[in-house]
Amino acid sequence: MKTISPKGILFYVIFLLSCSLFAQNKLERELTLIDKDWRFSFGHLYDTDKDFGHATGYFSYLTKTGFGDGPAAAGFDDRAWRKLDLPHDWAVEQSFSEKASFSHGFKTAGKNYPDKSIGWYRKKINISETDKGRIISLKFDGVFRNSKVFFNGFFLGTEESGYNGFEYDVTAYVNYGGENTIVVRADASMEEGWYYEGAGIYRHVYLQKTNPIRIAENGTYVTSLVQNNLAEVTAQVTVENKGNYKGEIEIIQSILHATGKQIETVSEKTAAPGFYKTIQHTTKLNVNKPQLWDLDSPYLYRLVTQIKQDGKIIDHYETPFGIRTIRFDAETGFFLNGKSVKLKGTNNHQDHAGIGTALPDALQYFRINKLKEMGSNAYRCSHHPPTPELLKACDELGMLVIDETRLMGINDYHLNDLKRMMERDRNHPSIFCWSVGNEEWNIEGNITGERITNVMQEFAKSIDNTRPVTVGISSGFKSGISSVVEIMGYNYLGNGDIDAHRNEFRQQPGMGTEEGSTFATRGIYFTDDAKHYQSAYDKKPRPSFYSIEEGWKFYAERPYLAGMFIWTGFDYRGEPTPYGWPSVTSYFGMMDVCGFPKDNVFYLKSWWGTEPVLHLLPHWNWNKEGKEIDVWAYSNCDEVELFLNKKSLGKQKMEQNGHLEWKVPYAEGTLEAVGYKNGKKILTDVKKTTGAQENIKLTVDKENQPNADVSVITVEVTDKKGQHVPTANNEITFSIQGGKILGVGNGDPKSLEKDIFLDEVTVMPLANFQEQRSSVATENVAVNADENWKEAFKDRDYKNQAESYAYRGNFELKNNLSSNIVSFFYKKIGLETVIFVNGNKVAASAEDPQKYVLNSSILKQGKNTIHIAAKPLQKVKDWDVMNTDPGVVQVITPSEPWKRKLFNGYAQIIVQKDGTQSEVVLSATAKGLKAGSVVLSKK
Repeated sequence: MKTISPKGILFYVIFLLSCSLFAQNKLERELTLIDKDWRFSFGHLYDTDKDFGHATGYFSYLTKTGFGDGPAAAGFDDRAWRKLDLPHDWAVEQSFSEKASFSHGFKTAGKNYPDKSIGWYRKKINISETDKGRIISLKFDGVFRNSKVFFNGFFLGTEESGYNGFEYDVTAYVNYGGENTIVVRADASMEEGWYYEGAGIYRHVYLQKTNPIRIAENGTYVTSLVQNNLAEVTAQVTVENKGNYKGEIEIIQSILHATGKQIETVSEKTAAPGFYKTIQHTTKLNVNKPQLWDLDSPYLYRLVTQIKQDGKIIDHYETPFGIRTIRFDAETGFFLNGKSVKLKGTNNHQDHAGIGTALPDALQYFRINKLKEMGSNAYRCSHHPPTPELLKACDELGMLVIDETRLMGINDYHLNDLKRMMERDRNHPSIFCWSVGNEEWNIEGNITGERITNVMQEFAKSIDNTRPVTVGISSGFKSGISSVVEIMGYNYLGNGDIDAHRNEFRQQPGMGTEEGSTFATRGIYFTDDAKHYQSAYDKKPRPSFYSIEEGWKFYAERPYLAGMFIWTGFDYRGEPTPYGWPSVTSYFGMMDVCGFPKDNVFYLKSWWGTEPVLHLLPHWNWNKEGKEIDVWAYSNCDEVELFLNKKSLGKQKMEQNGHLEWKVPYAEGTLEAVGYKNGKKILTDVKKTTGAQENIKLTVDKENQPNADVSVITVEVTDKKGQHVPTANNEITFSIQGGKILGVGNGDPKSLEKDIFLDEVTVMPLANFQEQRSSVATENVAVNADENWKEAFKDRDYKNQAESYAYRGNFELKNNLSSNIVSFFYKKIGLETVIFVNGNKVAASAEDPQKYVLNSSILKQGKNTIHIAAKPLQKVKDWDVMNTDPGVVQVITPSEPWKRKLFNGYAQIIVQKDGTQSEVVLSATAKGLKAGSVVLSKK
């Protein structure tokens, strides 16, 4: 018998312990982001040939399990498809057209563009043998729209909503120890909203692995009751069992500080739920002297939920939450943690300049920070469930949220959407109100609306009774929904008599869910309908609508109104009211689609914020000597004095929630405002006539998250003194090293420039594909003979095949450019294959033995011919289906350089670091200007 040394025994013990820990860890939950390395191609709305023959098989995916066909089949060849990372919005990549949808920003996608309304996504992943026994699922945060998902050719389901997240269990379909294929078909032909919605997998996707006994999807619900400096936390957890275990489990609930320090732990034993059943378990925990989640101090605790089976942790789930109290009062408004808070909110859609709806996480923080900088403390998700990262940003930065479902109704489709949204989002302390509808004009004022609201309101209370319910109403405030909704949501004070409604329903709290709707073009100070310019001065937009100032004064002066939500915080694609084509974005925002502030931002900052503010408008580059210019000052100072070239034009007192105006004959030079508080000079703001445009300046926005992999960069032009030129409209060209550009924008509502510059990928099948029998080896097959050619594979007798075959087909090249990359992706139709292009033998690439990269020197403008020589494949069984598709030709035409015109002095570029370089360098050039650059350090 061999003796093991003490050192060997120690090694063996460590090895066993490692195996034990590994096995235990494999029992716990794993959640892996799988956004990288997808393949994408357009299909077609109704032409099945252009939709890759999907759903045309004798046995399709709905007739027999596992028969996903076309791209849904696991073995489908997608090598020629475009490579991309998620999130992805294919609509933003399209051109503009006057014939396209007004509400969706005139992008050539959707029902009227059937070749751009269906998108296919495919991804391959490996799943280990050691994962057997676990529950494997796919989690999607959102796909626009009407998605079908397949896994290894198995149909998993359809999700109509473009906004709700969903999850599929794929455990039974996994190829353990091998490759697995995820396929998503998104159908964006139907518009779900009347605003830009994007298209495709525009939110994150995850692979999840859990024990069969686990916390259910969105399976925790944390509430708290605060009394006498003590918070009693109720932690409800839903446990499900997708296995056969019938014994006892232990549920451990712990609360941790943000620092990770444990506060309290409660452990309780209970019987496991039955097979495919769930149980709900509730634990009470206490937090002494809790740090309350507040707007200025958004403190977050963590609930850690663990499940033990036979003493081993089999699931671990963390829930961030905040401790705070909320209350509406019909007389005195809204209270957070017992303190009166006037809601200073904005409505917002979810798109951003350059990237559409496919926002990187860092952009959520960027946008919320911009709103907070303006003085805003509340955000309404208009008009759909948001991405989880938006709520995470609001939790962490201190922004109250109205969370809104997409559709009103009382059937399973509507209520299930509401339920999923609420169960996903109800642990976010930022959410203070649920909204179950918005401007449903067909039902707002009648009994149908009243009935629907009553059902949805009570249904919402059954899921979360800690927050009230609202609906945004715009067609009068008299009856129907208005008479039964818990918190009245007034959409525009011009749409009804708010005071009269309040006097009739004195026990019903209310707030302005939409107000303002003001038209403004950033940096423009005159209205010119021919040019689609709306003056940035805050004016009444329509007779029945009110300016931002008028709206805020109305709500600020009424304690019974909890506050108001401006329409909107940011401009958005679509709804280019009061214009149409060629305007493609809205004019409503306090900021443009990039987040560059319009002047209205400074009005709100004056009266919403806490810091001293002084802002002059307009700029002072007019070249209109002697012409009277309207000069406004936004400020919360007591008084403001205006100077032109050091000559005082008078001092004025500031009215509460107001602004100041002067008429100033224009003269080049310096316009300066001085703000006084208690008689003392505290602020100045200066507008100068600048010199000629000389330099490009690039600035990384300070609101970017630390260590974020995405940076937002402002592009501007300065004169020789470094002063910003507010009227610059130069076209700037960009290049980058060490990263990639995600999108460009400039805030111009009528810019029809590209948002994204992509290489053009064209995929072509071989046309007129024919064959010729041969009796010689493939190397010696004659490929130029013109005799005895017939349609390939037609009436092939597979029991009496030739020794080898020559095949030929052709493809057209519109441009034979040396910069193009042309490849033939061969699909196996024989053995010992040899490929010839225009008579030239070509070799397979090193990366893929069935890919042939074709040099431009052997290609021709127009028709090109491919010959294939191969020994035939043999059928093993009579019913074997043989491949008859020889492959496709892919042509990649490199895009032109990234570029964008400045609009009134500004443009924006969004950059992503690739993580492999120590730094990213973005450079910018323009004709007649000194180039600029900026260096971004590695993440």
